[in-house]
Amino acid sequence: MRPSDPFVDAVADNLLDRLEDCKKTFPTALCLGGSSEAVRRLLHGRGSIEKLVMMDTSNDMVQLCKDAEAAQQDSNQNIETSFVVGDEEFLPIKESSVDLVISCLGLHWTNDLPGAMIQCKLALKPDGLFLAAILGGETLKELRIACTVAQMEREGGISPRISPLAQVRDAGNLLTRAGFTLPGVDVDEYVVRYSNALELIEHLRAMGETNALLQRNNVLKRETALATAAIYDSMFAAEDGTIPATFQVIFMTGWREHPSQQKAKRRGSATISFDDIQKQFSSDN
Repeated sequence: MRPSDPFVDAVADNLLDRLEDCKKTFPTALCLGGSSEAVRRLLHGRGSIEKLVMMDTSNDMVQLCKDAEAAQQDSNQNIETSFVVGDEEFLPIKESSVDLVISCLGLHWTNDLPGAMIQCKLALKPDGLFLAAILGGETLKELRIACTVAQMEREGGISPRISPLAQVRDAGNLLTRAGFTLPGVDVDEYVVRYSNALELIEHLRAMGETNALLQRNNVLKRETALATAAIYDSMFAAEDGTIPATFQVIFMTGWREHPSQQKAKRRGSATISFDDIQKQFSSDN
């Protein structure tokens, strides 16, 4: 069993904290690929989950989750867990069958993110909750800058070395487009420090977060790689010699529609105007 990743654990724990803000329980949950092992390990009773389906497109990742499940010795053992190899864009889950869909650092890898989110909504029961954490567009901004400068200097042009990621402004639109009600989006930035650029790259490989683009230059010249590391160090290194890497994480929350949910009033149905409110506050002051 491989050691846990502090950054991944922090994101998973932050995502799961949102379950504590909900009064309702989620007996049946679907955990999608990404950092599903961390989600399973850090549940600790949150959400009162009784049945958990863990799904990933990679058979190796599913096996990793199975091995971790066998090694766990905690309160999570009371959860009935099943494992499925499947695609987020074509969920092998019956419609309206789960109370919670949760994905930690996985959905940004899908080719059709809006389609995958629609699939998640369809899998939810009415008043079911969708929780997701994805990497945002400001992720690895230091590495992007260093790599761009190095490529311009050494090769006279640039090619994408980091996968494109969603911007914060897109997240709310994605939730609305997928048909979720009461959409919520918030952002956290995590700064992880490394001894050098090579350690950063090794961490990205361990997380499975290297470039996924098919239309890219598969060969990174040695001199360009060395220049990238040198530029990274010269531009961003701290006094202690470590280098920072910024990970922007976008947290998304949405619900499947249900009659019990609060709804916006009909346009024009207000009984008091903002002018009246402003006059009231002005008189109080």
